[in-house]
Amino acid sequence: MLHGKKIVVVMPAYNAAATLRRTYSEIPFDVVDEVVLVDDASRDGTVAIAKELNIRYIVHPKNAGYGANQKTCYREALRAGADIVVMVHPDYQYTPKLITAMAAMITSGIYHAVLGSRVLGRGAIAGGMPIYKYVANRFLTLAQNLCVAQKLTEYHTGYRAFSREVLLALPLEENSNDFVFDNQMLVQLIYFGYEIAEITCPAKYFTGASSINAWRSTRYGLGVLETTARYVLARRGLRRDPLFRENGGRLVV
Repeated sequence: MLHGKKIVVVMPAYNAAATLRRTYSEIPFDVVDEVVLVDDASRDGTVAIAKELNIRYIVHPKNAGYGANQKTCYREALRAGADIVVMVHPDYQYTPKLITAMAAMITSGIYHAVLGSRVLGRGAIAGGMPIYKYVANRFLTLAQNLCVAQKLTEYHTGYRAFSREVLLALPLEENSNDFVFDNQMLVQLIYFGYEIAEITCPAKYFTGASSINAWRSTRYGLGVLETTARYVLARRGLRRDPLFRENGGRLVV
């Protein structure tokens, strides 16, 4: 626990056998109470390694998508009594050593969500992010900041921490089951007025780390632009959108 709050780490996993042990070994168990891994029908030994490490795991019978995986992660963490949930990808692109700092920012009572930004500090390029992904990241982040009146350095990191409050309040069941889930969740946080903090996080790109291909990256980028447009229309009262309904579909715990 940290300041009396239960900390649960969730790992949305897909073919993470090569990196799961290394990621797990860096989790600060002096503050983390429990780890939950959700395997999205991997074709490798991810589940076998989770068993070996004695990680609590859930397996999707068939591949449901990254967004669907996160929904399962958050449901299970909330059912476990989490006060703070930290999402760590088991592909070792983000170091778990920052979990304590991210969780502490939420236990302060000032922030509801914390993002590990690859753009702050030395930056994503130094960590090996492909140039085309970096350019797309910066363009999409600028576009969203202008449209939603924020100053975040990155909307596309997968390293995130959330309070129990926001996970129960946001209409997350209305979100996509694909990669754009991440972006929809951030825009929902902004729409409903929750405070978001960022912390410097080194980027790690290496052979064996998970990465989506150019086509899926393009599809994600178009989804980000669509999400932004939906936010603008909803904020101006021009559209009633399920993404931004207070009584929209919430996680059932």
